[in-house]
Amino acid sequence: MPPTPTISRRIDVDELLAQLADTRERTLALVAGLSDDDLEKVHDPIMSPLIWDLGHIAAYEDLWLVHRHSGEPHLRGDLAALYDAFETPRAVRGDLALLRRAQCLEYLAEVRERTLAAVERRGIGDGTVHEMVLQHEMQHAETMLQTLELARLASFHAPGRVAVPHAPSDGYTGLELVDVPAGPFVLGAPHDRFSYDNERPRHEVALRGFRIGRTPVTNASWLTFTEGGGYVRREWWSREGWAWKEEYDITCPGGWVSDGHEWSLAGRGPIDPDKPVVHLSWFEADAFARAHGARLPTEAEWEKAATWDQETQAPRGYPWGEDAPAAAHHANVDQLAYGTAPAGGYPAGASPCGALGMIGDVWEWTASAFAGYPGFRAHPYREYSEVFFGSKYRVLRGGSWATRARVATPTFRNWDLPQRRQIFAGVRIATDAED
Repeated sequence: MPPTPTISRRIDVDELLAQLADTRERTLALVAGLSDDDLEKVHDPIMSPLIWDLGHIAAYEDLWLVHRHSGEPHLRGDLAALYDAFETPRAVRGDLALLRRAQCLEYLAEVRERTLAAVERRGIGDGTVHEMVLQHEMQHAETMLQTLELARLASFHAPGRVAVPHAPSDGYTGLELVDVPAGPFVLGAPHDRFSYDNERPRHEVALRGFRIGRTPVTNASWLTFTEGGGYVRREWWSREGWAWKEEYDITCPGGWVSDGHEWSLAGRGPIDPDKPVVHLSWFEADAFARAHGARLPTEAEWEKAATWDQETQAPRGYPWGEDAPAAAHHANVDQLAYGTAPAGGYPAGASPCGALGMIGDVWEWTASAFAGYPGFRAHPYREYSEVFFGSKYRVLRGGSWATRARVATPTFRNWDLPQRRQIFAGVRIATDAED
């Protein structure tokens, strides 16, 4: 049986505490300017009220860092089920008697005080559960940004961040392809850093040669697809995708609107043709690839393109070769600028095969269904990954502009239903290698 995933390289306590504090500051900054009503209402049927996310962040930290790691009782045992993601699915969260704003902020602060006291008493061990809780809050901040994007609140102003400088786009469309040679590839996360159970165990796979998009597909290319009959040509759509498109009258990516003459982003102005298209479903991504005689890459192909160094015959830690979180000049991550950058705008972050932007900007749909790797072992709880395995969910890779660099590793596996468009998701196409 594979070993329980842990971090063999121990985490520095001071660095972890600094990251916990910075992440909390960013979380609270997202909602600081919102009214109580904006925090508590359901902005979209598939999203939670923002106030639920805040309470869930506190309850999750109390469960893992105070109760389970340190053996202390829950601060509020009566809230455990209320803020449990499986006990209270999204469809019912708007009907629950949730903590109000002041109560929720107090709950967050009191749990953090208990966490710091527990660290003072017991340390962090190997840091695995503390890293998990830290990244959990980072991931919920992105989920909250998804909600805010759907809500389009006039009162929401993105927290001030320094815009990341990037190179011009060089006119990339997402239709340019680079070659990735055939051969074995080691898929999955190494043992010397934190990773989730679904990224383990690392194992070798054999892949045929293929070609993959140099960049994600751009708005300009998607506009050509849309105006060229992309949403009416039945032959480009799967049976399930066509049924979904017809039922919900889908005629463009999420957030696009037309005045009959030109397309724009609802509440955001003109569409930038050089930026990656975003808020696509898997169905749309699949149809676009078919329309261009291509397909979606498998997640193994995606990871090989992002990391495999042909000279050393080993995966790099990140596409640019550093085994560390993405720096600002390598990728558009960490909410440093609100939204995507022009495709190909971070040439310093090129992968070994020459693909650009594989980390950051937009999550990228793959052809793969979400499943465990051979020898998978659930850790530290079954509900993180295993209950989602099967043909129902599709895997996304790479992270988005709203993903924290600590989360957006080349081996991280995101997943969602093929009809979902709330994720900051785009597409990178692939084909078999030319003969």
